[in-house]
Amino acid sequence: MKKTLVALATLALGASSWAAYPEKPVTLIVPFAAGGPTDKVARDLAEVLRKGLNNQTVVIENVGGAGGTLGAAKVAKAAPDGYTFLLHHIGMATSPALYRNMPYKTLDDFEFLGMVNEVPMTLIGRSTLPANTYPELIKWLEANRGKINLANAGLGAASHLCGLLFQQAVKIDMTTVPYKGTAPAMTDLLGGQVDIMCDQTTNTSSQIEAGKVKAYAVTTTKQLTTPALAKLPTLDSQGLKGFNVSIW
Repeated sequence: MKKTLVALATLALGASSWAAYPEKPVTLIVPFAAGGPTDKVARDLAEVLRKGLNNQTVVIENVGGAGGTLGAAKVAKAAPDGYTFLLHHIGMATSPALYRNMPYKTLDDFEFLGMVNEVPMTLIGRSTLPANTYPELIKWLEANRGKINLANAGLGAASHLCGLLFQQAVKIDMTTVPYKGTAPAMTDLLGGQVDIMCDQTTNTSSQIEAGKVKAYAVTTTKQLTTPALAKLPTLDSQGLKGFNVSIW
């Protein structure tokens, strides 16, 4: 029997359960650290859910680690009563290929409810990086092979997937540095402990606008309309033809 719920669209409850539901607060588990892009989406979503659930409390619980599999495992073990939800991203699909001993069966242990949103990503670097443009970044990467640190939110996370695709496209190996979420990864990027990162615009826009990181490209084939990112060129337009990554 499928026991748990993913994303958020409707509740898999029997007809007799609807009259009383929800009788208590519901929990929305975010499998990454607080302050990251998934966490930000969850907090907006929680307010929408609260209104749709007769103003019942929606508790957000951050369970980060192992590319989101720890949080997902907690939901997989929860009672199938409609009170525990998981908000995850594309990492839900990639984790089985990256982790040998998964603590759950992605297709069997969850009831998938729907896609909440789709988010573009941006390629950014620490503010002290010598490169100011994408062509300059490529030259710097080529000159520093074996010395480049590429941060991500954990193995199997969206930022990890984007980083791998970028490495493959430019044919330059980099040292992957996984964190327990985007927030700590961004903290180290801001502090100059790592060099570059590919992350969701929900997390990078404010840092780019404030000039705290260097922005090199957006990962979709079309430029974005957000004021802070409107002038940021795409990777596709800068030589990586067909490079198109957005995260659900």
